[in-house]
Amino acid sequence: MVGYKFMGKAHSHAYKDVGMFFDMDADVVMKAICGRDEEGVKAAADKFGWESYETDWRKLIARDDIDFVDINAPSDAHKEIALAAIAAGKHVFCEKPLALNLADGREMLAAAEKAGVKHGICFNYRFLPAVQLAKKIIDSGKLGEIHHYRATYLQDWLVDPEAPLAWRLKKEVAGSGAHGDINAHSIDLARFLIGEFDRVIGHNRTFVKERPIPVSMSGLSAVGSSEKGEVTVDDATAFLADFKNGAMGMFVASRFATGRKNHNTFEIHGSKGSIRWDLERLNELEVYFREDEPELAGFRRIMATEPEHKYAANWWPTGHIIGYEHGFVHITYEFLQHLATDSPFAPTFADGVRCQEVLEAVDLSIERGAWVSVDEV
Repeated sequence: MVGYKFMGKAHSHAYKDVGMFFDMDADVVMKAICGRDEEGVKAAADKFGWESYETDWRKLIARDDIDFVDINAPSDAHKEIALAAIAAGKHVFCEKPLALNLADGREMLAAAEKAGVKHGICFNYRFLPAVQLAKKIIDSGKLGEIHHYRATYLQDWLVDPEAPLAWRLKKEVAGSGAHGDINAHSIDLARFLIGEFDRVIGHNRTFVKERPIPVSMSGLSAVGSSEKGEVTVDDATAFLADFKNGAMGMFVASRFATGRKNHNTFEIHGSKGSIRWDLERLNELEVYFREDEPELAGFRRIMATEPEHKYAANWWPTGHIIGYEHGFVHITYEFLQHLATDSPFAPTFADGVRCQEVLEAVDLSIERGAWVSVDEV
Protein backbone atom coordinates (compact mmCIF):
# COMPACT_ATOMS: atom_id res chain seq x y z
CA MET A 1 0.00 0.00 0.00
CA VAL A 2 1.25 3.48 -0.93
CA GLY A 3 0.09 6.04 1.64
CA TYR A 4 -0.32 5.74 5.40
CA LYS A 5 -2.28 8.69 6.81
CA PHE A 6 -6.08 9.25 6.76
CA MET A 7 -6.96 6.84 3.96
CA GLY A 8 -3.99 4.62 4.76
CA LYS A 9 -5.45 3.98 8.20
CA ALA A 10 -8.95 3.37 6.77
CA HIS A 11 -7.68 0.90 4.17
CA SER A 12 -5.38 -0.87 6.65
CA HIS A 13 -8.28 -1.34 9.03
CA ALA A 14 -10.28 -2.93 6.22
CA TYR A 15 -7.52 -5.40 5.34
CA LYS A 16 -7.16 -6.40 8.99
CA ASP A 17 -10.87 -6.84 9.69
CA VAL A 18 -12.26 -8.27 6.45
CA GLY A 19 -11.16 -11.85 7.11
CA MET A 20 -12.60 -11.77 10.62
CA PHE A 21 -16.13 -10.94 9.45
CA PHE A 22 -16.31 -12.31 5.90
CA ASP A 23 -15.59 -15.76 4.43
CA MET A 24 -12.73 -15.15 2.03
CA ASP A 25 -11.46 -17.23 -0.87
CA ALA A 26 -7.94 -15.90 -0.33
CA ASP A 27 -5.96 -14.81 2.70
CA VAL A 28 -5.03 -11.17 3.08
CA VAL A 29 -1.29 -10.75 3.68
CA MET A 30 -0.33 -7.17 4.50
CA LYS A 31 3.18 -7.33 3.07
CA ALA A 32 4.39 -3.75 2.87
CA ILE A 33 3.30 -0.14 3.31
CA CYS A 34 5.08 2.81 1.67
CA GLY A 35 5.59 6.47 2.53
CA ARG A 36 8.27 9.11 2.01
CA ASP A 37 8.91 9.82 5.69
CA GLU A 38 10.70 6.80 7.14
CA GLU A 39 9.86 7.55 10.75
CA GLY A 40 6.20 8.05 9.94
CA VAL A 41 5.76 5.05 7.67
CA LYS A 42 7.65 2.75 10.06
CA ALA A 43 5.34 3.80 12.90
CA ALA A 44 2.32 3.22 10.64
CA ALA A 45 3.58 -0.24 9.64
CA ASP A 46 3.97 -1.20 13.29
CA LYS A 47 0.61 0.21 14.36
CA PHE A 48 -1.48 -0.92 11.39
CA GLY A 49 -0.02 -4.43 11.17
CA TRP A 50 2.08 -4.38 7.99
CA GLU A 51 4.98 -6.83 7.78
CA SER A 52 7.43 -4.28 6.36
CA TYR A 53 7.74 -0.80 4.95
CA GLU A 54 9.38 1.02 2.04
CA THR A 55 10.18 4.69 1.49
CA ASP A 56 10.29 4.40 -2.33
CA TRP A 57 7.15 3.15 -4.09
CA ARG A 58 9.30 1.90 -6.99
CA LYS A 59 10.96 -0.61 -4.67
CA LEU A 60 7.55 -1.66 -3.40
CA ILE A 61 6.26 -2.36 -6.91
CA ALA A 62 9.42 -4.24 -7.86
CA ARG A 63 8.98 -6.74 -5.02
CA ASP A 64 8.07 -10.29 -6.06
CA ASP A 65 5.95 -10.84 -2.94
CA ILE A 66 3.42 -8.12 -3.90
CA ASP A 67 0.34 -9.23 -5.88
CA PHE A 68 -1.62 -5.99 -5.89
CA VAL A 69 -1.02 -2.38 -4.98
CA ASP A 70 -3.38 -0.09 -3.06
CA ILE A 71 -2.78 3.61 -3.86
CA ASN A 72 -4.05 6.21 -1.39
CA ALA A 73 -1.29 8.79 -1.80
CA PRO A 74 -2.23 12.36 -2.90
CA SER A 75 -3.92 12.61 -6.30
CA ASP A 76 -0.86 13.84 -8.20
CA ALA A 77 0.89 10.51 -7.49
CA HIS A 78 -1.92 8.19 -8.66
CA LYS A 79 -1.08 8.01 -12.35
CA GLU A 80 2.67 7.39 -12.10
CA ILE A 81 2.33 4.74 -9.40
CA ALA A 82 -0.61 3.01 -11.09
CA LEU A 83 1.07 2.86 -14.50
CA ALA A 84 4.23 1.40 -12.98
CA ALA A 85 2.27 -1.18 -11.00
CA ILE A 86 0.26 -2.14 -14.09
CA ALA A 87 3.45 -2.48 -16.15
CA ALA A 88 4.77 -4.82 -13.46
CA GLY A 89 1.64 -6.98 -13.76
CA LYS A 90 0.19 -5.96 -10.40
CA HIS A 91 -3.53 -5.49 -9.78
CA VAL A 92 -4.37 -1.95 -8.63
CA PHE A 93 -6.87 -0.45 -6.20
CA CYS A 94 -6.87 3.36 -6.16
CA GLU A 95 -8.43 6.12 -4.07
CA LYS A 96 -10.66 8.72 -5.67
CA PRO A 97 -10.47 10.86 -7.69
CA LEU A 98 -8.77 8.47 -10.07
CA ALA A 99 -6.29 11.05 -11.37
CA LEU A 100 -5.50 14.76 -11.54
CA ASN A 101 -7.48 15.07 -14.76
CA LEU A 102 -9.54 13.14 -17.28
CA ALA A 103 -6.69 12.55 -19.73
CA ASP A 104 -4.59 10.89 -17.01
CA GLY A 105 -7.55 8.80 -15.88
CA ARG A 106 -8.18 7.56 -19.40
CA GLU A 107 -4.52 6.67 -19.76
CA MET A 108 -4.66 4.63 -16.53
CA LEU A 109 -7.80 2.79 -17.66
CA ALA A 110 -6.35 2.01 -21.09
CA ALA A 111 -3.13 0.66 -19.55
CA ALA A 112 -5.01 -1.56 -17.10
CA GLU A 113 -7.28 -2.97 -19.81
CA LYS A 114 -4.37 -3.60 -22.16
CA ALA A 115 -2.35 -5.37 -19.46
CA GLY A 116 -5.31 -7.44 -18.32
CA VAL A 117 -4.84 -6.58 -14.64
CA LYS A 118 -7.77 -6.10 -12.30
CA HIS A 119 -8.49 -2.56 -11.16
CA GLY A 120 -10.78 -0.80 -8.72
CA ILE A 121 -11.47 2.68 -7.33
CA CYS A 122 -12.52 3.36 -3.76
CA PHE A 123 -16.01 4.77 -3.98
CA ASN A 124 -16.74 3.28 -0.58
CA TYR A 125 -20.18 4.80 0.06
CA ARG A 126 -21.77 2.48 -2.51
CA PHE A 127 -21.09 -0.36 -0.10
CA LEU A 128 -23.08 0.73 2.95
CA PRO A 129 -26.20 -1.39 3.61
CA ALA A 130 -28.62 1.56 3.46
CA VAL A 131 -27.21 2.68 0.10
CA GLN A 132 -27.43 -0.87 -1.20
CA LEU A 133 -31.08 -0.91 -0.09
CA ALA A 134 -31.70 2.38 -1.91
CA LYS A 135 -30.28 0.81 -5.07
CA LYS A 136 -32.49 -2.26 -4.66
CA ILE A 137 -35.63 -0.11 -4.22
CA ILE A 138 -34.84 1.99 -7.30
CA ASP A 139 -34.03 -1.02 -9.47
CA SER A 140 -37.27 -2.72 -8.39
CA GLY A 141 -39.28 0.16 -9.84
CA LYS A 142 -40.90 1.08 -6.52
CA LEU A 143 -40.00 4.74 -7.01
CA GLY A 144 -41.36 4.75 -10.55
CA GLU A 145 -39.95 7.26 -13.02
CA ILE A 146 -37.15 9.26 -11.41
CA HIS A 147 -37.76 13.01 -11.50
CA HIS A 148 -35.24 14.56 -9.13
CA TYR A 149 -31.82 13.68 -7.68
CA ARG A 150 -30.54 16.13 -5.08
CA ALA A 151 -27.13 15.71 -3.43
CA THR A 152 -25.18 17.71 -0.88
CA TYR A 153 -21.73 17.07 0.55
CA LEU A 154 -20.96 19.71 3.14
CA GLN A 155 -17.99 20.14 5.47
CA ASP A 156 -16.63 23.12 7.45
CA TRP A 157 -12.97 22.34 8.08
CA LEU A 158 -11.82 25.38 6.05
CA VAL A 159 -14.12 28.07 7.49
CA ASP A 160 -11.24 29.40 9.61
CA PRO A 161 -9.17 31.63 7.26
CA GLU A 162 -6.07 30.69 9.26
CA ALA A 163 -6.46 26.99 8.51
CA PRO A 164 -3.19 26.03 6.77
CA LEU A 165 -2.63 25.49 3.06
CA ALA A 166 -2.83 21.68 3.13
CA TRP A 167 -2.12 19.68 -0.05
CA ARG A 168 -5.83 19.41 -0.78
CA LEU A 169 -5.82 23.17 -1.47
CA LYS A 170 -3.20 23.00 -4.23
CA LYS A 171 -4.45 22.28 -7.75
CA GLU A 172 -1.13 20.80 -8.87
CA VAL A 173 -1.38 18.16 -6.11
CA ALA A 174 -5.12 17.63 -5.60
CA GLY A 175 -6.48 18.42 -9.06
CA SER A 176 -9.39 20.38 -7.61
CA GLY A 177 -10.90 21.31 -4.26
CA ALA A 178 -14.32 20.44 -2.88
CA HIS A 179 -15.41 19.52 -6.41
CA GLY A 180 -12.98 16.65 -7.01
CA ASP A 181 -12.67 15.65 -3.37
CA ILE A 182 -16.30 15.36 -2.26
CA ASN A 183 -18.48 16.11 -5.31
CA ALA A 184 -16.75 13.04 -6.78
CA HIS A 185 -18.52 10.89 -4.19
CA SER A 186 -21.89 12.51 -4.95
CA ILE A 187 -21.40 12.01 -8.69
CA ASP A 188 -20.53 8.35 -8.25
CA LEU A 189 -23.51 7.70 -5.98
CA ALA A 190 -25.81 9.34 -8.52
CA ARG A 191 -24.41 7.20 -11.35
CA PHE A 192 -24.67 4.07 -9.19
CA LEU A 193 -28.24 4.76 -8.15
CA ILE A 194 -30.00 6.29 -11.17
CA GLY A 195 -27.67 6.26 -14.18
CA GLU A 196 -25.52 8.41 -16.45
CA PHE A 197 -25.30 12.19 -16.69
CA ASP A 198 -26.31 13.99 -19.87
CA ARG A 199 -25.33 17.64 -19.38
CA VAL A 200 -24.24 19.97 -16.56
CA ILE A 201 -23.82 23.64 -15.66
CA GLY A 202 -22.03 24.86 -12.56
CA HIS A 203 -20.42 27.65 -10.60
CA ASN A 204 -17.76 27.70 -7.90
CA ARG A 205 -16.12 29.94 -5.37
CA THR A 206 -12.85 30.24 -3.48
CA PHE A 207 -13.68 32.22 -0.35
CA VAL A 208 -10.17 32.46 1.11
CA LYS A 209 -7.48 33.19 -1.47
CA GLU A 210 -4.38 32.78 0.74
CA ARG A 211 -3.57 30.58 3.73
CA PRO A 212 -0.61 29.87 6.02
CA ILE A 213 1.95 27.56 4.45
CA PRO A 214 2.05 24.34 6.51
CA VAL A 215 5.09 23.07 8.34
CA SER A 216 3.47 19.65 8.85
CA MET A 217 0.36 17.84 7.55
CA SER A 218 -1.67 14.77 8.51
CA GLY A 219 -4.96 13.78 6.93
CA LEU A 220 -7.23 16.85 6.81
CA SER A 221 -5.21 18.77 9.40
CA ALA A 222 -1.99 20.76 9.23
CA VAL A 223 0.16 23.14 11.28
CA GLY A 224 0.75 26.49 9.61
CA SER A 225 3.61 28.97 9.52
CA SER A 226 3.57 32.78 9.38
CA GLU A 227 4.18 32.75 5.62
CA LYS A 228 1.16 32.52 3.31
CA GLY A 229 0.57 30.83 -0.03
CA GLU A 230 -2.14 30.93 -2.70
CA VAL A 231 -5.17 28.64 -2.61
CA THR A 232 -5.56 27.32 -6.17
CA VAL A 233 -8.71 25.19 -5.87
CA ASP A 234 -12.39 25.76 -5.21
CA ASP A 235 -13.80 25.96 -1.69
CA ALA A 236 -17.29 25.19 -2.99
CA THR A 237 -18.81 24.02 -6.26
CA ALA A 238 -22.49 23.65 -7.12
CA PHE A 239 -24.00 22.40 -10.36
CA LEU A 240 -27.23 21.46 -12.06
CA ALA A 241 -27.51 18.33 -14.17
CA ASP A 242 -29.76 16.52 -16.59
CA PHE A 243 -29.55 12.73 -16.58
CA LYS A 244 -29.98 10.56 -19.63
CA ASN A 245 -33.11 9.03 -18.10
CA GLY A 246 -34.73 12.48 -17.98
CA ALA A 247 -34.19 13.19 -14.28
CA MET A 248 -33.04 16.58 -13.00
CA GLY A 249 -30.08 16.82 -10.64
CA MET A 250 -28.79 19.39 -8.14
CA PHE A 251 -25.38 19.02 -6.47
CA VAL A 252 -23.60 21.14 -3.85
CA ALA A 253 -20.16 20.48 -2.37
CA SER A 254 -18.59 22.87 0.12
CA ARG A 255 -15.87 22.95 2.75
CA PHE A 256 -17.35 26.21 4.08
CA ALA A 257 -20.70 24.93 5.37
CA THR A 258 -20.36 26.11 8.97
CA GLY A 259 -21.58 23.45 11.40
CA ARG A 260 -21.60 20.63 8.84
CA LYS A 261 -18.83 18.11 9.49
CA ASN A 262 -19.40 15.37 6.89
CA HIS A 263 -22.92 15.97 5.63
CA ASN A 264 -23.15 13.67 2.61
CA THR A 265 -26.78 13.25 1.54
CA PHE A 266 -28.96 12.31 -1.38
CA GLU A 267 -32.69 12.63 -1.88
CA ILE A 268 -34.42 11.02 -4.84
CA HIS A 269 -38.01 11.71 -5.95
CA GLY A 270 -39.88 9.44 -8.33
CA SER A 271 -43.43 9.18 -9.65
CA LYS A 272 -44.27 6.50 -7.06
CA GLY A 273 -42.12 7.43 -4.09
CA SER A 274 -39.01 9.03 -2.63
CA ILE A 275 -35.94 8.06 -0.61
CA ARG A 276 -33.44 10.05 1.43
CA TRP A 277 -30.06 9.11 2.96
CA ASP A 278 -27.55 10.95 5.15
CA LEU A 279 -24.03 9.65 5.83
CA GLU A 280 -24.13 11.06 9.35
CA ARG A 281 -27.02 8.62 10.00
CA LEU A 282 -25.62 6.00 7.64
CA ASN A 283 -27.57 3.02 8.96
CA GLU A 284 -30.89 4.67 8.15
CA LEU A 285 -32.86 5.11 4.93
CA GLU A 286 -35.96 7.29 4.78
CA VAL A 287 -38.61 6.08 2.33
CA TYR A 288 -42.00 7.31 1.12
CA PHE A 289 -44.38 5.43 -1.17
CA ARG A 290 -47.49 6.95 -2.77
CA GLU A 291 -49.25 3.59 -2.65
CA ASP A 292 -49.44 3.69 1.15
CA GLU A 293 -52.87 4.17 2.68
CA PRO A 294 -53.55 7.91 3.17
CA GLU A 295 -53.81 7.72 6.97
CA LEU A 296 -50.45 5.90 7.11
CA ALA A 297 -48.66 7.94 4.45
CA GLY A 298 -45.42 9.77 5.21
CA PHE A 299 -41.69 9.27 5.27
CA ARG A 300 -40.61 6.37 7.44
CA ARG A 301 -37.20 5.31 8.66
CA ILE A 302 -35.71 1.92 7.85
CA MET A 303 -32.78 0.72 9.94
CA ALA A 304 -30.64 -1.22 7.46
CA THR A 305 -29.30 -3.65 10.06
CA GLU A 306 -31.46 -6.69 9.34
CA PRO A 307 -29.83 -9.88 7.99
CA GLU A 308 -31.71 -9.25 4.72
CA HIS A 309 -29.80 -6.01 4.20
CA LYS A 310 -26.62 -6.53 2.21
CA TYR A 311 -23.50 -7.00 4.39
CA ALA A 312 -25.44 -6.47 7.66
CA ALA A 313 -25.51 -10.18 8.56
CA ASN A 314 -21.70 -10.23 8.61
CA TRP A 315 -21.59 -7.85 11.56
CA TRP A 316 -23.77 -7.62 14.63
CA PRO A 317 -27.32 -8.46 15.74
CA THR A 318 -30.18 -6.34 14.38
CA GLY A 319 -30.06 -2.75 15.56
CA HIS A 320 -26.36 -2.86 16.46
CA ILE A 321 -25.20 -0.18 14.08
CA ILE A 322 -22.09 0.01 11.92
CA GLY A 323 -19.94 3.05 11.08
CA TYR A 324 -17.92 4.95 8.49
CA GLU A 325 -15.10 2.40 8.40
CA HIS A 326 -17.36 -0.51 7.45
CA GLY A 327 -17.89 0.73 3.90
CA PHE A 328 -14.16 0.28 3.38
CA VAL A 329 -14.36 -3.28 4.70
CA HIS A 330 -17.19 -4.09 2.30
CA ILE A 331 -15.51 -2.71 -0.82
CA THR A 332 -12.27 -4.44 0.22
CA TYR A 333 -14.12 -7.74 0.53
CA GLU A 334 -15.65 -7.39 -2.93
CA PHE A 335 -12.34 -6.43 -4.55
CA LEU A 336 -10.40 -9.24 -2.88
CA GLN A 337 -13.05 -11.74 -3.94
CA HIS A 338 -12.76 -10.32 -7.46
CA LEU A 339 -9.02 -11.00 -7.38
CA ALA A 340 -9.45 -14.50 -5.98
CA THR A 341 -12.48 -15.78 -7.90
CA ASP A 342 -12.99 -13.35 -10.80
CA SER A 343 -16.38 -12.40 -9.35
CA PRO A 344 -17.95 -9.25 -10.83
CA PHE A 345 -16.66 -6.00 -9.35
CA ALA A 346 -17.46 -2.33 -9.67
CA PRO A 347 -16.44 0.46 -9.35
CA THR A 348 -13.42 0.05 -11.63
CA PHE A 349 -11.15 2.58 -13.30
CA ALA A 350 -13.93 2.91 -15.90
CA ASP A 351 -16.20 4.32 -13.20
CA GLY A 352 -13.41 6.63 -12.12
CA VAL A 353 -13.13 7.92 -15.68
CA ARG A 354 -16.90 8.44 -15.96
CA CYS A 355 -16.83 10.41 -12.72
CA GLN A 356 -13.89 12.46 -13.99
CA GLU A 357 -15.83 13.23 -17.18
CA VAL A 358 -18.62 14.80 -15.13
CA LEU A 359 -16.14 16.71 -12.95
CA GLU A 360 -14.41 18.18 -16.00
CA ALA A 361 -17.69 18.92 -17.79
CA VAL A 362 -18.73 21.00 -14.77
CA ASP A 363 -15.40 22.85 -14.82
CA LEU A 364 -15.80 23.50 -18.55
CA SER A 365 -19.35 24.79 -18.02
CA ILE A 366 -18.02 27.26 -15.43
CA GLU A 367 -15.44 28.51 -17.92
CA ARG A 368 -18.06 28.90 -20.66
CA GLY A 369 -20.97 30.04 -18.51
CA ALA A 370 -23.16 27.54 -20.36
CA TRP A 371 -24.46 23.98 -20.29
CA VAL A 372 -21.93 21.34 -21.35
CA SER A 373 -22.70 17.84 -22.60
CA VAL A 374 -20.76 15.22 -20.62
CA ASP A 375 -20.22 13.24 -23.81
CA GLU A 376 -18.41 16.29 -25.24
CA VAL A 377 -15.47 15.93 -22.86
